Order: sequence, then C-alpha cells, then structure tokens
Amino acid sequence: MINNEDFAKRLQKVIDYYNESASSFAEKIGVQRSSISHILSGRNKPSLDFVLKVLSSFPEVELYWLLNGKGKFPYEGKTEVVIPVEKNIKEEKITHQVSEIKQTVKNNSNEKSIERIVIFYTDGSFKNYEDL
Repeated sequence: MINNEDFAKRLQKVIDYYNESASSFAEKIGVQRSSISHILSGRNKPSLDFVLKVLSSFPEVELYWLLNGKGKFPYEGKTEVVIPVEKNIKEEKITHQVSEIKQTVKNNSNEKSIERIVIFYTDGSFKNYEDL
C-alpha cells in the first residue's frame, strides 16, 4: 500500500529536482494541474496511469523509489540507448548493427560496457540482445 504523504513528498522532490512548477510538471507528464495539486495535498492517491506518465517523462525517476522510497533518486542505473528499427529488417542485419553499436560505445568509454540492447518496434514488440 502506498503511503500518500510519503508519495507526495517524493513527487515534490522530483518536481523540485527538475526545477518545475506543479503546473509545468503536469503539462510535461500530460495530466491536469489539479491532479498534481490533489496528489501533493493528499486528497487523491496516484493512479497507475499517473505513475507511468511520471516514469515515462522523467527516466531518472526509479519506480520503486517513487512508490515506496526504496532505491535512489535520481536513478543512476544503466543508460538506455533507443534506436528506432523497422520490423522488416533481417535479424542478421540487426545483430550486426547491435554489434557495431556495442563496439562504438566500448571504444568511446574505457570504463563502461553494454550489458544488453533492447530494440522496440513500432508494432509494440521488442527484441532483447544480451551478451553479444
């Protein structure tokens, strides 16, 4: 169960971190200004849709931290690289492109390596590449 008061504090921390007003924050995540006000005041509980909009618009916000305060904010996890790819490209060509991307990142960063690459297709499906 989400503690409304604690959730409101964490949401306010997110708003402050990005130097947003409640109004501009609402606009960025695509909700009405009153939704932010009601959640911050404790009048309403956040919906799943609301939480997903925050996470989608602000990737540094970590789900478990936002919901129950566990974890860190801003999230300093792995960086995601999103590359749009058409579904009709042959699998071997995609694998080759993923290998090239991985090598490029490896050459540009002495400390970091790619753990996995996920390709999201326009039809909603995806392909996960790990340990290439």
